[in-house]
Amino acid sequence: MNMAESFISALQSVKANKMRSFLTMLGIIIGISSVITIVSIGQGGKEAIMGEFDNLGTNVINVNVKSLEGGIEDRDYLTLKDAQLVKDKIPEVVAVVPAAGAMGYMKTEKEKKFSEIDCITHEFNKLMKVEMLAGRFLSEGDVEAARNVIVIDEITAKKLFKGPEDAVGQRIKVTINDNNTNFTIIGVSENAGGSMAAMFGDNYPGTGYVPITIRERIMPNVQISLFSVLLENMDNANEVAAKIVRLLEQSHRNEGKYAAEEGFKELDMLNNVINIFTMVIGAIAGISLVVGGIGVMNIMLVSVTERTREIGIRKALGAKNKDILLQFLTESLILCLIGGIIGMSLGITLGIVVGKIINIPLRISPLVILLAVGFSSAVGIFFGLYPANKAAKLDPIEALRYE
Repeated sequence: MNMAESFISALQSVKANKMRSFLTMLGIIIGISSVITIVSIGQGGKEAIMGEFDNLGTNVINVNVKSLEGGIEDRDYLTLKDAQLVKDKIPEVVAVVPAAGAMGYMKTEKEKKFSEIDCITHEFNKLMKVEMLAGRFLSEGDVEAARNVIVIDEITAKKLFKGPEDAVGQRIKVTINDNNTNFTIIGVSENAGGSMAAMFGDNYPGTGYVPITIRERIMPNVQISLFSVLLENMDNANEVAAKIVRLLEQSHRNEGKYAAEEGFKELDMLNNVINIFTMVIGAIAGISLVVGGIGVMNIMLVSVTERTREIGIRKALGAKNKDILLQFLTESLILCLIGGIIGMSLGITLGIVVGKIINIPLRISPLVILLAVGFSSAVGIFFGLYPANKAAKLDPIEALRYE
C-alpha cells in the first residue's frame, strides 16, 4: 500500500466514525486555537503598548530629584532657571522640558472630568508629538506671559462639551485640592493614553496642559522634580547625563540629589517581559495539545482492537508490517491535521473577536501558525506511533481468530 492509498483509507475511516473522530480531535482543536489566540493577542497587545511610545522623542535623558527619605529640601528641587541653564551650558542639548503635575477636576457649570493637569512648556511638543484636533498647542508667548490657557484632550472635550470644535474658546474651572482657577481652552489634542484611553472611554482620566509658569498659582504645593532633556543624538548620552548632574549640583550647591538616565531604556525590558509572559501562557495552553494527543492514542488503540480481524485478513493477503504501520500512522496524522486546521481557524476567529472587544489589533505570525500545525502533526505521529506499531506486529493467525 502506497502513501496515497493509506491517505484515502485514513479519510474513509475518519468519515465512517464522524462523532468519535470529532471528539478525538477536540483536544487538538482546543490546544491549537488557544495557543494561536493567546500568542496573537499577546503580539497585538505588545504592539499596542509599544505604539504608545511611537510619538515620544527617543533621544531623551530624564533628570529627576532622587527621592531620598528626609534628604530633599525645597532648595534641591528643580527650577525653570535650571532648565535654561542646562540648555545654555550644554551644547548637545536641543530642548529641556520641565514638568510638574497633579490630579484634579476640569469643570463646567453642568459637568466635571477627573483629570491629570500637567504644567509644561511649549517645547513639550518636541518631546511628545501631540496631535491637535482643534485649536492650537501652548505657545512660547503663553508660557512667558503666564496666561491662564489650557489644552484639553478629546475625551474631556466630549465629556464637557459636544466635541473638540465646540470646546475651543470655552472657559472651564480647574480644581486641584481646594484651589480653583479659571482657564480658557485654546486647543483640543488627541487622547494622551492612545488606544488605552479609547478602551476605557469616559472612565479614563482626562489630560490638561497648562503653562508651567502658572504652576505656583494652581498647585503651590507641587515642586518641579523632573526634566526631560532632548539631545541631538544618544552617542555620548552617559557623558551628557553626567554633565547635567554636575551642573545642577553646582547650581544648587549639593551632591547626590539628582539622577539622569536614558528616558526609554526600560522599553527593551518591557518588550522582553511581554514576550516571556506570552510564551508562558501559550505553553500552558499548549498542554491541552498533549492531552489531545493522549486522546488520539487512546482512540487509535481502540481502533486497532476493533479492526483486528481486518488487519489479519490484510496480512493474510500479503500486506507487510510497514503497510499496516503506515495505514494507522496516517490515520492518526490525518486526525491531528484536521484538528489543527480547525483549531487554527477557530484561533484566528477568536483572536479577531477578542481583539475587537478589548480594542487591540490582532497580529498573527505565520511562524506561529506553522509551529502550531507542525506541532499538531508531530503529536499525531508521536501518539499514533505506538498504536500503529502494535497493529503492525499483530500475528495474522491470531488476528484472524479474534472475535
